[in-house]
Amino acid sequence: ANLTLMALGSSAPEILLALNDVLKNRFFEGKLGPSTIVGSAAFNLFCILAVCINSVPNGETRRIKEMNVFVVTAAWSIFAYLWLLFIVTFNSSDVIEVWEGVA
Repeated sequence: ANLTLMALGSSAPEILLALNDVLKNRFFEGKLGPSTIVGSAAFNLFCILAVCINSVPNGETRRIKEMNVFVVTAAWSIFAYLWLLFIVTFNSSDVIEVWEGVA
């Protein structure tokens, strides 16, 4: 839960910036849009993973205690990236419709 709040807090500026861009462009895709959020999320994910991996002392191993939580989080993350790819690339290029943002 703490990492989720940290990730949300670190991504909030990009989310608000992209939302502002969409509203100013009257729901047409701008230059910032989805790439800002995806790039920021990927950077945050890899930085958090790097810190977690490097913080484990040499010779020690760590295991995931709650595998179900890990699987659910990983599955929804992959779904979110695939959904964004579908919406931006295939469904309605250059236009963001309300139902796409709500779904």
